[in-house]
Amino acid sequence: MAEKQRTLKEAVKLTGVGLHTGEKVNIEICPAPDNHGYKFQRVDLEGQPVIKADCDLVVSTDRGTTLEQNGVRVYTTEHVLAALYGMQIDNALVKIDAPEIPIMDGSSWPYVQAFEKVGYEDQKTDRDYFELTENIPWEDLDKGIEFLAIPDKNYRITVMVDYNSPVLGTQHAHIYNIDEFKDEISKCRTFVFLRELEFLASNNLIKGGDLDNAIVLVDRTDVSQEELSRLAKLLGKEELKIQVDGLGVLNSIKLQYENEPARHKLLDIVGDLALIGKPIKAHILGARPGHSGNVRFAKVLKEQIKKQEKQGIDFKLDREPLYNINDIEKMLPHRYPFLMVDKIMEINEENIIGVKNITMNEPQFTGHFPGNPIFPGVLQIEAMAQVGGIFALSKVEDPHLYSTYFMKIDNVKFKQKVIPGDTLVFDLKLLSPMRRGLVHMGGTAYVNGKPVMEADMLAQVVKDKV
Repeated sequence: MAEKQRTLKEAVKLTGVGLHTGEKVNIEICPAPDNHGYKFQRVDLEGQPVIKADCDLVVSTDRGTTLEQNGVRVYTTEHVLAALYGMQIDNALVKIDAPEIPIMDGSSWPYVQAFEKVGYEDQKTDRDYFELTENIPWEDLDKGIEFLAIPDKNYRITVMVDYNSPVLGTQHAHIYNIDEFKDEISKCRTFVFLRELEFLASNNLIKGGDLDNAIVLVDRTDVSQEELSRLAKLLGKEELKIQVDGLGVLNSIKLQYENEPARHKLLDIVGDLALIGKPIKAHILGARPGHSGNVRFAKVLKEQIKKQEKQGIDFKLDREPLYNINDIEKMLPHRYPFLMVDKIMEINEENIIGVKNITMNEPQFTGHFPGNPIFPGVLQIEAMAQVGGIFALSKVEDPHLYSTYFMKIDNVKFKQKVIPGDTLVFDLKLLSPMRRGLVHMGGTAYVNGKPVMEADMLAQVVKDKV
């Protein structure tokens, strides 16, 4: 059954501080209409400008992902985007009254909790997945970053991090599908090495950093109290009591998972790859990732989307069909010139793919239209209905004793003309479970892998022969 897009049932509001700016910020995450995607709105600025969540609009990846559109920026977008994507929210408008998304506790969990409290609302439009069709490798040899995307029926992610650190070492994390995000990934907090703090603070970053919103990893034993006090002052946190007990985590904060840093890197990948603009069906493998590598790989995937859309869907019509024309004649009562299906390529529990070859010697082209032959739209619908009828009849015993009758046709759209020489491929999916002989299906017709027509239809299967 086709998955529908979804949004929040109602808006959620939270308040926090920006990790790098240190500014207080109110954030409101609002429901949005079908096909809206993710967008940010700076309600603190004149005209309340909107910034689209798009990898092509990323202008900085210094310890966070920054977007800019028409001169307006929004900082540190990855954790709220990860929460939206991880909870399979397709459409949302994120309003903020400051430049930076609040860091909260350094994870996506506060956003996830807020979403779960208000709940979700299914929308009318089908989810438009990016389904990868080939392996896509990418690497930055200078920085040791490697990514590989391979086709998969789910969104699966595997991450390896290696910091050459005695406290962290090599870690791995993975999810087998996006449903695992809430319980396995969303609570994992951002982290930083103690040795990085002085550099970050000196470069006007992490003004909102605190031991409540970041894990500070300590990978040396010769840290003096004087050094800690100087760091606290540099961060504007003179009152903060900091202690180190050898290698480990500052102030002995307990990690939620032994591999929490690697899991947080996976969280960042989810948030950054959300910038391609589509839900993903692929296995993403990342080694030593960071925001820069994530965003550059997101751009590679976005280009792959364009390439696949240009190529169209490959239905592999050169393989042996599931049903040939002789099999079809045993199921359907139609005959020439009204038998509109030449072969069935596959059938599963909820889906069927059928083929109609358009030839010039068919009788409708005598009058539709002389000198400009076009396969009529009503016959495209009839051919699609016959494919749906074969799906229904494949689920009953003695299909030759049944007939299928139209009851309703909805949402019909014709996208381009179909002419002799074209091969129509119908891809239909069950929209609701079959009950009492009622079959509700939605489908798209393709020529050369590109959609030419779509429709939803309801039919009834009736046993009317003996």
